[in-house]
Amino acid sequence: MNENEMKESEMNEQSIIRLLSVGTYIPEQKMTSGDIAEASGIPQHIVESKLGIRQKPVPGPDDHPCAMGVAAAKEAIRRAHIAPEDIDLIIYIGEEYKEYPVWTAALHLQHEIGAVKAWGFDMGSRCCTAIMAVQTAKSMMLGDSRIRTVLLAGGYRNGDLIDLTDPNTRFMANLGAGGGAMLLQRGAGSSYPEVLDSAMITDGSFAKDVIIQAGGTKQPLTAELLAQGQACFRVPDPEQMKSRLDAVSMQRFTQVVEQAIQGSGYLISDIDFIGLLHMKRSAHEFVLRFLGIPEDRSVYLEDYGHIGQFDPIVCIELGVNRKLIQPGSIVVLAAAGIGYAWGALTLRWGDRAS
Repeated sequence: MNENEMKESEMNEQSIIRLLSVGTYIPEQKMTSGDIAEASGIPQHIVESKLGIRQKPVPGPDDHPCAMGVAAAKEAIRRAHIAPEDIDLIIYIGEEYKEYPVWTAALHLQHEIGAVKAWGFDMGSRCCTAIMAVQTAKSMMLGDSRIRTVLLAGGYRNGDLIDLTDPNTRFMANLGAGGGAMLLQRGAGSSYPEVLDSAMITDGSFAKDVIIQAGGTKQPLTAELLAQGQACFRVPDPEQMKSRLDAVSMQRFTQVVEQAIQGSGYLISDIDFIGLLHMKRSAHEFVLRFLGIPEDRSVYLEDYGHIGQFDPIVCIELGVNRKLIQPGSIVVLAAAGIGYAWGALTLRWGDRAS
């Protein structure tokens, strides 16, 4: 390679966004399938076989959302072998439900990890937030030469907001707790996974189908409403939601996977590993069958439940640890969130698997 070719190669690398590392924080405390059965009245064998939960992490006394994001971020920084001062931008990708109701958590996270040269903001799209944030970060990094290294991090404990005795919200009995982080960098080198294409679909006709009715400006939280359980997720019209959602959900889920992989220049058959958010076991199997992806190219989060937008990060860790993700692997991460949103992201693994 001559000097001009080397310069061109270096310039091309500077336009590539790569995943430096991921980090997770999983609380030690667990809620077992037996615990869920006792609290909900659902038989334990149904909790395990249909809901697909053997156990899920639940928060301890100090496991607050941003605090869990801080722990995950510190782990990602350690794995990436960078200094916090190297981070240019922080995007908090945790839930709205956090330590304080009106609060920019990214700024607290920035302070806690010592990223003194960064600036930050919060963003959210429920369980699609991580995928949406990668897409946003990539566009910002390519559009602003001052942004080279971006941290995405946050925490999740929406399980606090589920009433397990409500049959209309038992589909969310899998909600757990934890934190996750991803470090992205422009021009990091071919040993790191390359961020390829992503796809998002949102449908606002479902925006009010799963909501917490009390606590906002329309219905301020009072002691009476709190006693009535109105500070939990509720489904105002479960039959209407089910009939409309069932008709489109899996189609849109598979659509974003197809768009993300094709936009990256690959075919579904090229996928070496797919990381799906936790869903009931039959739905997980349906998605794999519909896409024609063997089950041994994925993981099922039956010991984690659903940790919101951090499921894809947990899937990466499990995929690498179980050697399902190898150097050169084509990896797709896919998620869906109430509201309703569907998203998918494609990565091409680098010269090393971690």
